[in-house]
Amino acid sequence: LPKSITPAKEAPFILSTSTHIGYPEGNEKLRQTAVFLSGYIREMTGIETEVTADTGSSNSIRLVLDRTAVSSPEGYRLKVGKRDITITGSSEAGIFYGIQTLHKALPVTEGKALAAIPCGVVKDYPRFGYRGFMVDVGRHFFGVDYLKKIIDMLALHNINYFHWHLTEDQGWRIEIKKYPKLTEVGSKRKCTIKDWETKEMDSIPVSGYYTQDEAREIVRYAAERYITVIPEIDMPGHMLAALASYPELGCTGGPYEVATTFGVFRDVLCGGNEKTLQFAKDVINEIMDIFPSP
Repeated sequence: LPKSITPAKEAPFILSTSTHIGYPEGNEKLRQTAVFLSGYIREMTGIETEVTADTGSSNSIRLVLDRTAVSSPEGYRLKVGKRDITITGSSEAGIFYGIQTLHKALPVTEGKALAAIPCGVVKDYPRFGYRGFMVDVGRHFFGVDYLKKIIDMLALHNINYFHWHLTEDQGWRIEIKKYPKLTEVGSKRKCTIKDWETKEMDSIPVSGYYTQDEAREIVRYAAERYITVIPEIDMPGHMLAALASYPELGCTGGPYEVATTFGVFRDVLCGGNEKTLQFAKDVINEIMDIFPSP
């Protein structure tokens, strides 16, 4: 729940095709946020709303940036009146979270009934600065389109960090140009355990990885929704997929294969091997070029 909800005793705001969404002129981030809100309204109500620079006119939804209005940098105030709606935040991110609350308050009318929003004031700010969600694609691969659906879900719930678990014993999922075998070999496993007691395996091969351009697209898509992507490259353990690709990086020389079971494995990158240290530096350098987060 938001921190406070104060209903008002007046007629609701009625969305219509003449409703427009106004953003501060010249603010590209809030123009994009206004476009998102227009899309949410269309999806829920079937109503097309115009996005324009803010003119302060009635029958509008106004996005207002006021650095002094809300104490928390990610907080917002959503005020719904009979003639207009104002979402005020001390940052662009705060306003974005405000439109998510409006999104969740929209009636599902699909153009078949009046789309009414009750009047009142909602004030909210996050309790936690880090609000994270982790997706493990090392064990179970998900395509780019599916990840975008997950990111949309995170945005709806005010999540601001997407922890992307990209490498595991069971699969290496990110292209590293200096080490092509990581995806040629390490992104594929022949099967997966399905019964721990009997050790029975399925017969379903698992494969898949993201090109660096695809990873950049995920970073861009998330950033538009005020979500920072954290890549996880786990070293020196959790590296059987890498060792299957480059056995010389291990402590024993192998043979190694991409893991088909789960748990803790004794085979790790050999920290005393100069090739291993160079491998770690090379991988992290390419990763840091894709992911601009702190």
